[in-house]
Amino acid sequence: MQYISTYKSPLGNILLAADEIGLTGLWFYGQKYFAHNLDPVHEEKDLPVFEIAGKWLDIYFAGQKPDFMPPVHLPGTPFQVSVWKLLQQIPYGQTTTYGELARKIAGEKGLAHMSAQAVGGAVGHNPISIIVPCHRVVGSDGSLTGYAGGVDKKKYLLCLELLAAGSLT
Repeated sequence: MQYISTYKSPLGNILLAADEIGLTGLWFYGQKYFAHNLDPVHEEKDLPVFEIAGKWLDIYFAGQKPDFMPPVHLPGTPFQVSVWKLLQQIPYGQTTTYGELARKIAGEKGLAHMSAQAVGGAVGHNPISIIVPCHRVVGSDGSLTGYAGGVDKKKYLLCLELLAAGSLT
């Protein structure tokens, strides 16, 4: 069974979803793939995981780096999960490219090459935006390509982190 809650962010309302294990979804209302993995049968309910995620988001949107992680449950294919785990390793206030993620996945799997486009597909289907930081992945030229929540939101999130990390003046 999945449960839902709404978080009011500076970028608009966010739908949170969770099961018994942890957070399973965090989507901006109206984004691409909105509620993609949400069970058709779910209910709105206050859960401790929503309180923890809300505190994390409050700290994050206040321009600070949260020092804890809400429990997450990332249901997906083994490939998707491997990409989403790499996303969680991108340091706060920093970015990486789809190509670099592809090279890391290829190295983990002992392959000579991995498609950056395949990695991009998995990044785009990340069900837990912001907390699993897919917004930190940019094009090979540093361009702000693709973000299911919209490039304007991606830019806002990156600027928020860069300001908090002291990387912008």
